[in-house]
Amino acid sequence: MSPDGKPDGKPDGEVDAKTDGTLAGKAVLVLTTNYGTDQDELQKPVRTLREAGARVTVAAQKDEDVRTLVSDRRPGDVVRPDTTLKNAAADDFDAVIVPGGTLNADRLRTDDSARRLLSAFADAGKPVAAICHGPWLLVDTGLARDRELTSYPSLRSDLENAGGTWVDREVVVDTSGGHPLITSRKPGDVDAFASAIVRSLAGGGGRA
Repeated sequence: MSPDGKPDGKPDGEVDAKTDGTLAGKAVLVLTTNYGTDQDELQKPVRTLREAGARVTVAAQKDEDVRTLVSDRRPGDVVRPDTTLKNAAADDFDAVIVPGGTLNADRLRTDDSARRLLSAFADAGKPVAAICHGPWLLVDTGLARDRELTSYPSLRSDLENAGGTWVDREVVVDTSGGHPLITSRKPGDVDAFASAIVRSLAGGGGRA
């Protein structure tokens, strides 16, 4: 619990889900800013992974509430982060997730800590997952080059100019470049996105 009584890494009032143990022993890091993250793209993967038994840590730019948005416009749930981007280390986790939200992704792509973390996961051969506008970070870290991926359609030219092969599918899993890359297009794809992350982690090894 946080000092103000809010559940860490969860919106107000959300309770711990029952777990099925599929991902017991796995740890996943979620990168976010403190405003503008898409509500469902943040919460649904977190919930799915926790239900599968993973330990999920939400890391924000500041040690303050994360105020999500719905469709980039309407206020969404408020989430208390577990740590900050500066204090998170890739060595402590098995995979990383970048949720969308236009404002969120646009700010993350210029954040040194976010770029450092994403590159560290890739260098270690660990799964990198990004949805909607989240793949913008793949451009700024060079992780789109020579990979098949998807995103919100307006990012297509950015990703292709960065050397990626863009495809229009609800989820794309590319394992050709040294680390699994999992991408999806929009909030409506989030269930398939979360399931692909679970499958990737269930089939891989744990942390060194």
